[in-house]
Amino acid sequence: MPKLTKRFVDAVKPTDRDVVYWDDDLACFGLRVKPSGASTYVVQYRNRGGRTRKLALGRVGVLTPDEARQKARKTLAAVADGGDPSAERHAYRDDPTIGELVDLYLNDGPAAKPDKKASSWAIDRSNLARHVKPLLGRRHLHALTRGDIQKFQRDVTDGKTAADEKTGKKRGRAIVEGGPGTGQRATVVLSAMLQWAVAQGWRSDNPAKGVRLNKLQKRDRFLSTAELAKLGDALAAAEQQGISKRSLAALRLLLLTGCRRNEILSLRWEHVDFEHAALRLPDSKTGAKVVPLGAPALAVLEGLKPSYDEARNPERPDYVFPASRGEGYHVGLPAVWRKVAKAAGLQGVRIHDLRHGFASVAVADGSSLYIVGKVLGHTQAATTERYSHLDLDPVRGVADRTARRIAAAMAGSAGEVVSLADKRRA
Repeated sequence: MPKLTKRFVDAVKPTDRDVVYWDDDLACFGLRVKPSGASTYVVQYRNRGGRTRKLALGRVGVLTPDEARQKARKTLAAVADGGDPSAERHAYRDDPTIGELVDLYLNDGPAAKPDKKASSWAIDRSNLARHVKPLLGRRHLHALTRGDIQKFQRDVTDGKTAADEKTGKKRGRAIVEGGPGTGQRATVVLSAMLQWAVAQGWRSDNPAKGVRLNKLQKRDRFLSTAELAKLGDALAAAEQQGISKRSLAALRLLLLTGCRRNEILSLRWEHVDFEHAALRLPDSKTGAKVVPLGAPALAVLEGLKPSYDEARNPERPDYVFPASRGEGYHVGLPAVWRKVAKAAGLQGVRIHDLRHGFASVAVADGSSLYIVGKVLGHTQAATTERYSHLDLDPVRGVADRTARRIAAAMAGSAGEVVSLADKRRA
């Protein structure tokens, strides 16, 4: 057998069949020449199971004979240590990219998580499409490391996936922002997908486990009585200006019920129980629930009902807040809220803070955290604990009344009792 030198390789001519020329200097190292003329350096070995493997090292012209021989030596050394480079290469080729894994997860994942809500899957889909695919889509699953996950969270936090683009819907826009919250949520979704891949047997570990998530500052914002007054004036002014009645009515209901935004926007008339003054929601973030309605909230719904009765179409869903076009529900609330909040001079107030506003008023009025949690539909008492600091006023009131009675008893009829409110004014 010849030694595979550059002169020999350049002189080889293709025949009518595959031919392998084995090197006489390094056993199992050869040159494979196809009838087409394509020439590839190969190494052949027997794995621990006794199977013969032939592994391509690289094409002639890409590798020199000496470079190919060096790769062959490393391959044979790995085999001597119990490795199987050919099998490992095939496993790598069968290993999905993260982009492919995203598609598999969104298609097959729901079957493994039957209790997960469709709305939650929609949020996952958005995070995976807008953050995971752009940053990690070309990486292979088996090559992903904890460091990659840490960098992913940092990149999303720094706004590397931020975008403002048109969607397929008419006049629709998708505004994607960075920040600690976005980075944390995207990383949580990525970790859940990787855990699913582990369950499928595609990887033995989840590299996202152990990654420290962004620490978020609490953003609970509670509206004061003065701010509620300004907000009421801003809503009235917006109505006079002809701004969307649907959006304004939805904002009023959010204020008056403490419901979540989508609970109100996706509300159907069949869920409104006028007789018992309640909303009977078949589904919500915490499952089915009944929302008691106060008289002002009922009045808002009563005001909407005539327009629904006039425009009722049995072929369309009977949403309380139907979309202007199509069969969905109204989606223009954020833009209207920004206008109203600006007119009211409210800084840093989100639509979700209207729910906090309802709870804060209830607690400050003396309602127990347990009852407030029931109204809001909390399934865990810890969720309502965020409002615990707001119940100091009624507690202080009890302390004030009790202290005054004790002071009066101690002082007798000649004693002067100073109320806490008077003392503060002084």
